[in-house]
Amino acid sequence: MKAVVCEAWGAPDTLRVADLPLPVPGPGQVRVRVHVAAVNFPDALMVAGKYQFRPDFPFAPGAEFSGTVTAIGEGVAAPNVGDKVVGSAAFGAYAEEVVAEAGHVIVLPDDTDDAELELAGSFLLTYGTSWHALKDRAEARPGETLLVLGAGGGVGLAAVELGKRMGLHVIAAAASEAKRQAALSRGADETVDYTAEDFRERLKALTGGRGVDIVYDPVGGDIAESALRSVGWRGRYLVVGFAAGGIPKLPANLLLLKGSALVGVFWGDFVRREPEANAANTRQLLAWLREGALRPLISRRYPLSQAPAALEALLGREAVGKLVIVPQQPD
Repeated sequence: MKAVVCEAWGAPDTLRVADLPLPVPGPGQVRVRVHVAAVNFPDALMVAGKYQFRPDFPFAPGAEFSGTVTAIGEGVAAPNVGDKVVGSAAFGAYAEEVVAEAGHVIVLPDDTDDAELELAGSFLLTYGTSWHALKDRAEARPGETLLVLGAGGGVGLAAVELGKRMGLHVIAAAASEAKRQAALSRGADETVDYTAEDFRERLKALTGGRGVDIVYDPVGGDIAESALRSVGWRGRYLVVGFAAGGIPKLPANLLLLKGSALVGVFWGDFVRREPEANAANTRQLLAWLREGALRPLISRRYPLSQAPAALEALLGREAVGKLVIVPQQPD
């Protein structure tokens, strides 16, 4: 089968398309013909050798996908061959076929069409992370104010959309007009350009001096301290990721002075440690997706040969919404 292959740790441009043996599902596993594979920040970290898990070479990156089951391993009662599924794997989704644990894939309705299958394949990590963050970690309540940093990216737009669904007042912070417009299209109440205006003064004006109740931060870097200083009494600062590259060192006295909390969000380990809670979250999200209540934004589709360009766009923070790899798409 064709796959995007990583043969040494490095930048995305070290990847190439090559033939790998068709993977055989082991006990408790399934093999899926990939319809789309989502492009996510951990994929780039894994290629660089900076992720907490390092596969043996050669391997295909990619942890999130949708497609059709083509084979099942010993002991698998469900899904069945021919089922349309969405799921996650440790790696391997940037390929024509991927093997995953049967417990990490979810069967979609039989009448799921290709467009819905594509949306589902771009959905789990971003919306799963954001729903876990806002519902489980922040325990967000209707009427609270949510500040979303990096609001034009995949997890940021998901947080905007879910925040509005939870009855929050959403302020979307993004560096480009296209990203701010994308956030508005998903329900943001206001937007902030934190590169071109006094960020803290703007937030103070938007909140009547009270500060925000929740900060959703997948970005890190230099903007983090300003955002933390804009948190109000009993606010919660959600540490989701570090897309800007820098891990901020935040002054602990700010937490004390405002009775606020710094809260870590690690969706991947939540999936592993609390599978039943994650399954309930996922069922709710997929039901909303099916109803059309959630609208993931896929801005670009890439064939396997252009996977390095997709990862570069993600690392350069050029992407609006989600990017996906389409293994069946011609070059």
